[in-house]
Amino acid sequence: MNVLKPSQLRSLGMPAQIKPLYLFDNDQGIKQHPSYLEAKAGSTSHAIELIGDLALETIYKHRDRFGRDCVFVAPHAKEATGDNAIPQVLAEVSSLVCGAIADQEIVQTTKVYHTGADPMERLISRPEFQGRVDQGRSYVLVDDVTSLGGTLAELAHYIQTHGGKVEDVFILVNAGRNKSLQPEQRTLKLLEARFGHDIVKTFGIAVGALTANEAQYLVGFRSVDEIRNRVAKARQEIDLRLRSKGVRLDPSAQIG
Repeated sequence: MNVLKPSQLRSLGMPAQIKPLYLFDNDQGIKQHPSYLEAKAGSTSHAIELIGDLALETIYKHRDRFGRDCVFVAPHAKEATGDNAIPQVLAEVSSLVCGAIADQEIVQTTKVYHTGADPMERLISRPEFQGRVDQGRSYVLVDDVTSLGGTLAELAHYIQTHGGKVEDVFILVNAGRNKSLQPEQRTLKLLEARFGHDIVKTFGIAVGALTANEAQYLVGFRSVDEIRNRVAKARQEIDLRLRSKGVRLDPSAQIG
């Protein structure tokens, strides 16, 4: 098992007051849009068309909720060419409508390949971020699709540990079973009792920093050994899935 650096530990959860704003509870609504494939492949112009058709009315309706003093931030890659253009365009359009700011500093530095991944694969493939956070500034996290909520949780952790305040979340598709981002306390207590510190050792995530859907997934395991066996299988599945696409991961970048 690799030793976690302090920066790799997700210790802060999503703030308790956040109730995410979202448009759809599955991704069929955006996948059916004629601009979706091109926007997902990195086309800014197609992403603008998609956001304009699907989200612009909602942004106008809720612009007072977000306000003018916030920074809209999306989990976008350092090199955006060929990458999903929807999250950053959503941030830019939201900032224009609200008279706010779209962040250009915080970038995702690791490629996690979550498309087609199951929950365990997502849990062991955590994104990392870098970039300047404005001390005391209010941030609104935006994304196109969330399921487990892990990417948004990692972004929220990064912003909070660098002095920013996470005030709201706006996503196009909230595909998780639990639409909340915060787990119930009884679920966290059960995880603590059943697995103790093994959640941190295995995933690099404090139990209290899990999202609702991450916690609900993990509580379905009966023992630490069962989790470890599933992690080992997930690593093999990730490797096979990515090798089929011509991608080879750096083993040193993996946790667990």
